[in-house]
Amino acid sequence: MENFKRRHSKLINSSRLLYQEYSDVVLNKAIQSQKRVDSFSEDIESSFPSSPRLRRKVLSPQDSYLQRLSVSSNASLWQDIPMIRGSRMLLNMSRDEQKLQEAKFELIMSEASYLRSLNVAVDHFQRSAELQAMLTNQERQWLFSRLQDVRDVSASFLFDLEEKFEEDMFTFHVCDVALKHAPEFRRVYLPYVTNQTYQEQTFQRLLNGNAGFQQVLERLESDPVCQRLSLKSFLILPFQRITRLKLLLQNILKRTRPGSEEEVQATQAYDALEKLIKDCNENVQRMKSTEELIYLSQKIEFECKIFPLISQSRRLVKCGELTALDFNTLSPKWKVTTRPIYLHLFNDCLLLSRPKEGGRFVVFDHAAFSDVRGEKCEMKLHGTNKNVFRLFLLQNYQGKRVEFLFRTDTHSEKLRWISALAPPRGELDLLECPDAPQVQCIKTYKARENDELALEKADIIMVMQYSNDGWIEGVKLSDRERGWFPSEHVELISSKHARQKNLKEEQRVKNAKQQ
Repeated sequence: MENFKRRHSKLINSSRLLYQEYSDVVLNKAIQSQKRVDSFSEDIESSFPSSPRLRRKVLSPQDSYLQRLSVSSNASLWQDIPMIRGSRMLLNMSRDEQKLQEAKFELIMSEASYLRSLNVAVDHFQRSAELQAMLTNQERQWLFSRLQDVRDVSASFLFDLEEKFEEDMFTFHVCDVALKHAPEFRRVYLPYVTNQTYQEQTFQRLLNGNAGFQQVLERLESDPVCQRLSLKSFLILPFQRITRLKLLLQNILKRTRPGSEEEVQATQAYDALEKLIKDCNENVQRMKSTEELIYLSQKIEFECKIFPLISQSRRLVKCGELTALDFNTLSPKWKVTTRPIYLHLFNDCLLLSRPKEGGRFVVFDHAAFSDVRGEKCEMKLHGTNKNVFRLFLLQNYQGKRVEFLFRTDTHSEKLRWISALAPPRGELDLLECPDAPQVQCIKTYKARENDELALEKADIIMVMQYSNDGWIEGVKLSDRERGWFPSEHVELISSKHARQKNLKEEQRVKNAKQQ
């Protein structure tokens, strides 16, 4: 690691934007690019990969190579580099070849911006003597984790990318560099992301209960070097970057020539990042699930057959209080009585409880997940009994078949419960759904419940169903993750041509991985 510390990146200060703002600009441009495809107004210039475009500066012939590169990098477009712009080689390139080089250059420029933000996070915040004095050793570990290691790996990665770029600015490669660094990404990102729960809890506890920490943090965040960005926005960068890096590699893979060596390298690099992100998510989910189970085990009593609640493989899928409807068939008007029942749905079982004071629950029935079914109710009920569904326990803890009729407060909650109770689904074949609606995320959404789908700007989602109160269930094309999200965070892609293009690109990635 000592080698790169003595070297200086040519690109790291080429843009005034920190990664938080740079990324936001790029994603906004990607949204506009999708809209252009959607409206059939795409042209050659607007189709190049989206990047922040700033006003060009006229350069004299005496300007050095580094000045040329640095100034042109403000626009973050490969074609705007003076040596590239107007060159015979650029003019001889096909449109697809130009787009491929732009996609690769975007990976380099975004890594430079990312490293610039990491330098602020480490040098300005983590190494602040004032802030260090406010924290115990354990708090420092939980708050910053291996942030410095993440920074060092990013620096090494960027220097290797720059060397590749300088070797051949017209046909440079980046996927082989990403593949080479994949083991290092895993070494630092896996523990950093796994620490996420402790990081969030520590930050919130310090913010709410340590006045000295608050004051020091306000002073540090007001420094111009932060560009009015908070410490929290710096701490979450590694989570965001590793996901974005996978998407950048995917974008390159879509544009490589089928059967080429570059396609193989892009596929391998993309696959390595995909596995890393999957392992990160599983680690975070496992830690979160264990904490939830430990908390629940202290709140739950069994009046039926007891079974151990805490298990390494068990995770909470959905929970909530519903209203059970009981019909008195002996009454001439079928009198309806109601009672509250709380459901805890796990990936392997369902608990039915009576809620008690103090957030406690008394479990009166349970069943294996494979013996649970949720169905829409076709009965026509009047008044408040509208959003209802049936719950079947094909075999409860006593081996009996039991049926419940539940009412939810909203239409979306009814659909979400039915979806959560459905048997496990196989991977969706996108090509079998050519006419399914698609939406694009225009505003980031952070999942608040386990059955929700976290969204980043520019994500493309295939719609599975709508509720009548503003919620959508969908599948992200990029990773096939499924869940619910509010409709105000997305816009409909109305063009069939644009939808088919999105499906074709995702299928291209899948085919490359299979081969």
